[in-house]
Amino acid sequence: MSVKEMLKHNFFKTSWCKLRTRYVHKNAALTEARRKESQVTKIRNIGILAHIDAGKTTTTERMLFYSGLIRNMGEVHHGNTVTDYMEQERQRGITITSAAVTFNWKDYRFNLIDTPGHIDFTMEVEQTLQILDGAIIVLDGSAGVEAQTLTVCRQADRYDIPRLIYVNKMDRADADFDMSLRSIKSKLNVEVLPIQVPVKEAGILEGIVDVITMEKLTFDKKHRGIDLIKTKLTESDGTLWQIISEKRRILTDKLSGLDDELADIVIEQESLENVQSQVLVDSLRRVTIGRKGVPVVLGSSYKNIGVQPLMDSVVLYLPSPANTGNAYKCFGNNLAARVFKIVHDQQRGAITFFRIYSGKMNKSQKLYNVTREQSEQCTRLYVACADDYEEVSEVEYGNIAAVAGLKSTITGDLVTTSASIANHAKHAMSQKNPERPDYVNSFFASGVNLLDPVFFCSIEPPSLSAQSALEIALQQLRREDPSLRVRNDAETEQIILAGMGELHIEIIKERIKREYKIDVDLGPLQIAYKETIQDPVRDTLVVEHQVGKTRHKVTITISLIPQYNGTERLLLDRSPENASNIDSIHPRVMAAIRSGVNTALLHGVKLSCPVINVGVKLHWLEVARGTSDTIISAATTQCIRKLLQDGNGILLEPIMQLEIVVPQKYSSSINADLTRRRAKIQHIDTRGDNNKVIRALVPLSELMGYSTTLRILTSGNGTFSLEFDRYQLMTAADEWKVIEEFKF
Repeated sequence: MSVKEMLKHNFFKTSWCKLRTRYVHKNAALTEARRKESQVTKIRNIGILAHIDAGKTTTTERMLFYSGLIRNMGEVHHGNTVTDYMEQERQRGITITSAAVTFNWKDYRFNLIDTPGHIDFTMEVEQTLQILDGAIIVLDGSAGVEAQTLTVCRQADRYDIPRLIYVNKMDRADADFDMSLRSIKSKLNVEVLPIQVPVKEAGILEGIVDVITMEKLTFDKKHRGIDLIKTKLTESDGTLWQIISEKRRILTDKLSGLDDELADIVIEQESLENVQSQVLVDSLRRVTIGRKGVPVVLGSSYKNIGVQPLMDSVVLYLPSPANTGNAYKCFGNNLAARVFKIVHDQQRGAITFFRIYSGKMNKSQKLYNVTREQSEQCTRLYVACADDYEEVSEVEYGNIAAVAGLKSTITGDLVTTSASIANHAKHAMSQKNPERPDYVNSFFASGVNLLDPVFFCSIEPPSLSAQSALEIALQQLRREDPSLRVRNDAETEQIILAGMGELHIEIIKERIKREYKIDVDLGPLQIAYKETIQDPVRDTLVVEHQVGKTRHKVTITISLIPQYNGTERLLLDRSPENASNIDSIHPRVMAAIRSGVNTALLHGVKLSCPVINVGVKLHWLEVARGTSDTIISAATTQCIRKLLQDGNGILLEPIMQLEIVVPQKYSSSINADLTRRRAKIQHIDTRGDNNKVIRALVPLSELMGYSTTLRILTSGNGTFSLEFDRYQLMTAADEWKVIEEFKF
């Protein structure tokens, strides 16, 4: 072979090797990508949401047991469940803080979050919802949709979360599955798709029938429901076969009206009968993820019935991370994770919980906080099971990660690996959403929707030496719970604690005593009133000060607008005569004005309560050369406070949505008592054969200590739930009464 031929041969050989190597690498990368995508489709990030005492924690405990994560099931009334790990939760038998647990079920990975049902801790639910792919709504089979069920469903609607409904406590004698279905349809206004039917004998729940597979499911009571027996129904089952066949036909008809693919199959077959089970399952999954309907299953978690089919339904019908999180695609394959919870562990310090939307998180990784525009170093990385943590080296896309070592990151923050990646993601999203700059800004900002507290009180340490420790404790609790507000009162020099209810503040006090060993005292609990004005007012104020050789002078004209509900409280008068003056205001001066507006509206003139529903319009501003920003802010505040005096100010009180469930024989005395409390009764329903459900709007000030009153009036047989509804103007007589009480 000549030299020329050898060179040519070697060239082609080398080229072929390069091409082959490139192909192998590309194929390996493609295989790895497919493997990861396959893993992601087997992840379910779900939350359990419900009214208080519907059975969320009991259901979660059974899921952990049947998955093999725990060997023995705890009970709420015994105070030994996994997710209710706080001392206060175990003593009171209620869930106070959301708890994340990770476990496997049939080759699927569940990241499950058990949430509180009490309205005082609704912020825990709000924080959790923003990172869920799907949700299980738990109902009490004897009560149907209750007050807090409506609240959590409205919260889930805001985040567009697909869900399925689990009707629990079907073992009770007064449980009614059909009533529950009617209440779901009427109160939640959703298309109800029942895929199971209870089987009762002599009023006792013996099993469940799966409408799609036409199988009867029974659970071995001797072995805590571990053994699940499936029996195929045949025509020999007589009436039960006919009932289930009709329900399957109705379900198929409903689904075909919601899903075009199933409709085509039904049209092709020219029948609603004999549609294959897998076809119905696929159709129901599309309908559920598309939020067109809600599958309804049933069981009795306490009696170990129906929990395994519930977990199967989560796998079949609720979405994986691959079906959600499209907004985070602007990060590509880089890390994008959002904080949804922070807890303080005695050994590990602050633990920050993330939902990972893209990329992966590594141990000892540097994280860039996109929301705060700063970097932090994480020290350890965990997978959580309530208050137990397993240290890992990495957590991949789609999962929940717990990180130690972060000091500045708070709930709602978005993190990635570097500022350049964050900027690239912002640019990519802006390019994709050029007409929606507000959406882009809010996406990269904190994702928490903060709620206004309705109660406040002073909190004092046992001695001055404990003051610093108390401030640290409150700082940590505030970081865990954004609905808790802490401020220092300038007049009394006291620390003021504000929360969502009596129980909320009481729990905070107990936690400070137990976890931080500080024996604090709380002042009297007070209602968080608001103030507003009824008349539009306008005035000009001239402020002049001589400080040393500098003359500070501000001339400012402002008007206050009543019944204003806009998000931007400072408005600018750009009318022809004022536009040039407003446009000439320097950004630094405008920032000082905004600061003055915010300061002025923090305290009204009646009871020094925050001012709401008032817009501030700036018409004219003249500032002498050398005037300090502090003087500008003070002049703005002074002008607004003068206008508040002239604007016919009035107090606003919080109005609560009250739902009371009582035996019928007590309803008349309850109604009479509500009338004395300035209540507006909205409607009264009948639940079962003997209970009345009374819904009313009542001023919060009339409900202080209401639990004791209700217990006395109903001999301990009544229950109630509260939810904030709105702030309402007070009458002159009621306002005078409140002001007199505040004086003393």
